[in-house]
Amino acid sequence: MIKFEDMKELYIQDIASRLGVQPWQVNNCIELFEDGCTIPFISRYRKERTGGLTDIEVGEIQHWAGVFQEMEKRKASILGTIEEQGKLTEALRARIEKCLVSSELEDLYLPYRPKRKTRATVAVAKGLEPLADLLWAGKSRNPEADARPFVKGEVKDAEEALQGARDILAERLSETAAVRENLRGIYRTRRVVSKVTKAGESSPDAAKYRSYFSFSQPIAKIPSHNLLAMLRAREEGFLRIEIDADGEKCGNKIYYDYCQQQGYPQRESGAQVREAVDDAWKRLLDPSITTEVLREAKEKADVESIQVFGENLRQLLLAPPVGQKRVMAIDPGFRTGCKVVCLDAQGSLLCHDVIFPHPPVARKIEAITLVSDWVEKYAIEVIAVGNGTAGRETEDFLRRVGLPESVRIFSVSEDGASVYSASEVGREEFPEQDVTVRGAVSIGRRLMDPLAELVKIDPKSLGVGQYQHDVDQGLLREKLDQTVESCVNSVGISLNTASPYLLQYVSGIGPALSKAIVDYRGSHGDFTAREQLKEVPRLGAKAFQQCAGFLRIPGAANPLDNSAVHPEAYHIVDKMARRLGVSSRELVGNASLCAQIRAQDFVEGEFGLPTIHDIIQELQKPGRDPREAAQEFSFAEDIRDLEDLKTGMELPGIVTNLTAFGAFVDIGLHENGLIHASQMGVKGMAVPSKVLRLHQHVRVQVLSVDLERKRIGLRLIK
Repeated sequence: MIKFEDMKELYIQDIASRLGVQPWQVNNCIELFEDGCTIPFISRYRKERTGGLTDIEVGEIQHWAGVFQEMEKRKASILGTIEEQGKLTEALRARIEKCLVSSELEDLYLPYRPKRKTRATVAVAKGLEPLADLLWAGKSRNPEADARPFVKGEVKDAEEALQGARDILAERLSETAAVRENLRGIYRTRRVVSKVTKAGESSPDAAKYRSYFSFSQPIAKIPSHNLLAMLRAREEGFLRIEIDADGEKCGNKIYYDYCQQQGYPQRESGAQVREAVDDAWKRLLDPSITTEVLREAKEKADVESIQVFGENLRQLLLAPPVGQKRVMAIDPGFRTGCKVVCLDAQGSLLCHDVIFPHPPVARKIEAITLVSDWVEKYAIEVIAVGNGTAGRETEDFLRRVGLPESVRIFSVSEDGASVYSASEVGREEFPEQDVTVRGAVSIGRRLMDPLAELVKIDPKSLGVGQYQHDVDQGLLREKLDQTVESCVNSVGISLNTASPYLLQYVSGIGPALSKAIVDYRGSHGDFTAREQLKEVPRLGAKAFQQCAGFLRIPGAANPLDNSAVHPEAYHIVDKMARRLGVSSRELVGNASLCAQIRAQDFVEGEFGLPTIHDIIQELQKPGRDPREAAQEFSFAEDIRDLEDLKTGMELPGIVTNLTAFGAFVDIGLHENGLIHASQMGVKGMAVPSKVLRLHQHVRVQVLSVDLERKRIGLRLIK
């Protein structure tokens, strides 16, 4: 937990500047975190304290507060190490304590960091540091003569003494904070250059990186997906990557700064220092600064990629649900048949079987009979068909069965279904069923309520990321966890039907309390009021405060228990009702009565206008699901194979993934097409996530078809 007393004012000011908010907003958020409040609770129920910050902004404050908390620990460790060496001055302490950037902090520490054996440490051990100091001071008119007194022991001659002194100077220069920061500034303006290795030239696995075999682009402008792809190729041994910094210019800059600081040296001393400068750049600084600047660029690319992933995940989790319908779900296949399950309106398994409507088995008549019988027997309302192999063919088959017009057919993404079916969660829910049954159940349930089902699956398995295995895994997990938590709490959860896997993402609950709630529900029956949560073992006052507003109880005696109005504000609703001369029950859901409420009349204590407006809005439509309704979709009938595509064709499609460079669209083939960001009908390069959303139904035009590489280029029409 973040301790407010440890969060220094300079950190608060920096966070505020980074995020474009006021320091008091950052300060208040950190105080709320310290008090045990969660991001959803703070952004929904403490708007007066935060100035109306969104959950994303509150999450960013929490992230940076954590970063600076770790930096403060690092500073303490560094100060302790330098103090033990007896080298900590007040000026150095002040510089370290004022650091806000980790690279600056590590630069200051570098000269004092315990070292492994280096050329410089060997030279120091030989007693050559005084000679190095003499050269550094620029006073030597005859370096060779000045070096002769050091020719003793392991030092064989004057040249060896001078070489050792230059090694010391090279390391000294490479550990100078100003030198390193100046070079970083230069490298950040240069180009990244990648070239194919011999392994890349001969390996078929390197073909996908062909665009980078001879590639050059300014590091400040390189798109995140390009950089991540190049770095992955380097890790696989297919590329060499460098920054094209000019060694001579860098050396001149280092030497000029040395002269400005030390004064211009004697010509002979200067020649020795310049030789040390060139060695320092080539041997020590260039590799180190290249690594640092590439790491900086990767960190930026990671953030961009993770933001894309987080937004895709948000859209996926908030996809339109069909709701509590009786569902037939089909995991399609050719040779092994189509696994069919039927589920009741609560998602419980009623039956399962396999049908073979397609070649090579092709028992089509039997399949038609079975499907028709199941639809009638279980009063099926919707059918979910997995979008993998044989998915489109199975949809075509179902549309020829002669089902009742009221039965709607939906294509559902299979991504992650196999992961769920083999997971501990899947085994726990269906211990007696095999993986094929579990996978089909997951397909059906994610049509009913994508949010409730997809929280059981690792987001990285849902097929909506961009280089998710290459980015910072800790940062990715933080972002994805916050996204899932945000989605769950923005929708609100039914307390009496939610699984423990869904409940654990509710503000203030977590895995242990979610299990305790389900156990209590199992032994005491359904909850009839939010207040009953206080009877759940280990669910204390703080947890109740954090979770109560996000949990719904349909049919509760108090209708506010099925709304987003927090129990701490029920008394305000009672006041509103009394002012209007009605009961609270009559007020809830009555838009005309709500329109008569003057928000300013009910401001009191910590309940300011933002909260009062939220209450009035919620009273108009209590417990409203913010998600849209699910819609059916059909692909073009005459497109079955890649060879059927012609440039200029206009086709319907479904957006399956959004990346920084474009959107992938399913047009009914095994290969998805790509709408490049430049083909989205927006002037200039569009940001795909701002133009399209995941699973959106679109109309596209075919721009290109590459049969050999199985690539389809598309343009967005609408």
